[in-house]
Amino acid sequence: MFVIDDMLLFIAKKINEIIEKETSDEGAIKERLMALQLKFEMDEISEEEYDQREDEILQLLERIREEKLNK
Repeated sequence: MFVIDDMLLFIAKKINEIIEKETSDEGAIKERLMALQLKFEMDEISEEEYDQREDEILQLLERIREEKLNK
C-alpha cells in the first residue's frame, strides 16, 4: 500500500511542477496568447470568448512579470 501512496505522491508532485512551469513561464503564456489569437482569426471562437480568455491570459502574464520584479 505504501508503494502506491509513494507513486501517487510522486505523480502529484510532477503534475504540480508542470502546472507551476506552465503558469509561470512567460514564453509559454505568450504562446497561449498567440494560439488564442489564431483560433479567433480562424473563426474557431467568438469575439466574446476571445476577449474573455485574452483578459485571463494577460492578467496571468502581468502577475508573472510582477513576481519577477518582486524577487
